[in-house]
Amino acid sequence: MSCLVAESPRLAVFVKGWPRLSETFIAQELLALQERGVPFVIVSLRRPADSKRHPLHEAVTVPVLYLPEYLHLEPLRLLRALLRGRWGRVPRSLKPDAWRRWGQSVVASAELPRTVQGIYAHFLHSPSTVAEQVAAMRGVPWAASAHAKDIYTSPPDDLRAKLSSAVWVTTCTAANVAYLRNLAAKPERVTLSYHGLDTTRFPLAVSAPGAGGLVRLLAVGRLVAKKGFDDLLEALALLPETCDWRLEHIGGGDAGALKAQAERLGLSTRIVWRGAQAAPEVLDAYRRADIFVLPSKIAGDGDRDGLPNVLLEAGSQGLAVVATTVSAIPELIESGVHGRLVPPGDAPALAAVLTDLAYNRSLRHHLGQALQQRVAADFSAAVQLAPLLDKLEALSWGRSA
Repeated sequence: MSCLVAESPRLAVFVKGWPRLSETFIAQELLALQERGVPFVIVSLRRPADSKRHPLHEAVTVPVLYLPEYLHLEPLRLLRALLRGRWGRVPRSLKPDAWRRWGQSVVASAELPRTVQGIYAHFLHSPSTVAEQVAAMRGVPWAASAHAKDIYTSPPDDLRAKLSSAVWVTTCTAANVAYLRNLAAKPERVTLSYHGLDTTRFPLAVSAPGAGGLVRLLAVGRLVAKKGFDDLLEALALLPETCDWRLEHIGGGDAGALKAQAERLGLSTRIVWRGAQAAPEVLDAYRRADIFVLPSKIAGDGDRDGLPNVLLEAGSQGLAVVATTVSAIPELIESGVHGRLVPPGDAPALAAVLTDLAYNRSLRHHLGQALQQRVAADFSAAVQLAPLLDKLEALSWGRSA
């Protein structure tokens, strides 16, 4: 770690938690920022909870400031900050979360180095709530990246206020851009920046064909409602008896309900639940699979995927992909050209597509190759990150762009 980065950061990057295994797109971006030589510090609202780390996280060597996750656990930090005159906007709300974010803002404003000239936050909900207040207390500009849950589960009035005070906001899908621009007083401040895939760390490859008639299905994603894995199980129960398939799932979360559903449907012996895995194990899984499936849908609270990175990863390995028409997935995949898309929550349609691909190895190969070419040409990190890094470097000098 260079002394410049360690002692004189010009930019503070606010995240909900660091590191988080499900947010490698953030690590990829921050590693690129580090490699560009921009001095920054990570400010995390939570301490890490994942038992495993991605190699990208290990490569990011800048300092991390962990804020008090709960103020009553570290009262002296808050008291010291208040004694230094860091008060900010005291909340009018009686909600505990409002006071929690205020306290984190007060501590961050007091403890960040004086050299910080710009503030940047990932996600428009809690990290931006804290970042916005710190920027106001420190008198520096702030900006944000918006993604999915933070957009569609946040009150529109809260989004409007943040879009008004931020010097710019970038988001990872064209659908998100349209939604946020409709809320923004200055729509031109909202721009598109796909995450992209770093193909130097995720080299392009072609998955090996399955042995005999066995079709190896792979699903990667956290075990949360918006991923639609309950719909996948319903679809698998509809596959023909003559179809010989196995499903491997990788992703953190409580698998209890899905395992019970699989047992009820008579599928348990065909499914392996691997839980969260490190990057090398995930890459190996892509390379031994025949079909990648992600049946995303909009959850009851409005949460949804944006453009899931796992689709880029699967595409980079030449896998045939089956997904849904949710959010920005059609921005990557044209159904029938780069993969197959079905309506969200439609188990019979999903079963029909899986059956079609299970019996058609040449189609799987054709779709996988088309998606791989699309990822390499239009969704590489080298192409997508450059404009964002320019913005972040300008922000580190206190400039809007």
